Amino acid sequence: MARNLILSGGLFHDFAATSAALAEALAEVGVESEITEDIAGALSEPSEVQLITVNALRWQMDQDRFADLRPEWRFALPAEARTTLLDHLERGGGLLCMHSASICFDDWQGWPRVLGGCWTWPKSHHPPLGWTGVRVHGGHPVVDGLRDFDVVDEVYSDLDILPDVRPLASSNGQPLIWARPVRRGRVFYDALGHDTRSYENEVHRTLLQRAALWLLKRPVTITE
Repeated sequence: MARNLILSGGLFHDFAATSAALAEALAEVGVESEITEDIAGALSEPSEVQLITVNALRWQMDQDRFADLRPEWRFALPAEARTTLLDHLERGGGLLCMHSASICFDDWQGWPRVLGGCWTWPKSHHPPLGWTGVRVHGGHPVVDGLRDFDVVDEVYSDLDILPDVRPLASSNGQPLIWARPVRRGRVFYDALGHDTRSYENEVHRTLLQRAALWLLKRPVTITE
């Protein structure tokens, strides 16, 4: 089995539930996941896993916008953790980034270049949680042959996205999902996944299983 480290935890989401749902989905395609909320501790030394997943909302937070939040909720990514992530990609590892990963690690200027984009206050936003239609685009093994689907989720909108990013799925004209090579590894971002209803959707679940296989550089053979 391939090993996956899920970096979890943060505000405004039930990360314990979504990380468990993601781990269950990936187990079906031979990926064994360890879940931790100690992001700094888990990345304090070189990683021995083949896949690292960011399913978290850990960021410094704008001091004015989030002045009422407790100081211990603010998070800065240590330098050694950044090095661990970059070394993981340099060795050819995969990095799966879910939903609020685009808000994470705002003290690291290089993170948007790894991810392919980022949430920018106050430009970026999302409509209220609810039903949305997701349009699947072709041209990549993760999404080829998958149909469009409806899901209860948040549609992250007006992210700052790098010019070379080609969306694999979108909603209301907003890019939601993309895949890209970084160093010798691969990165996959999926802006969906606010709560477990997103992971229960058959097409989205299949898409994530395919993404894991692609990140691990294995044949993408999962069908709906």
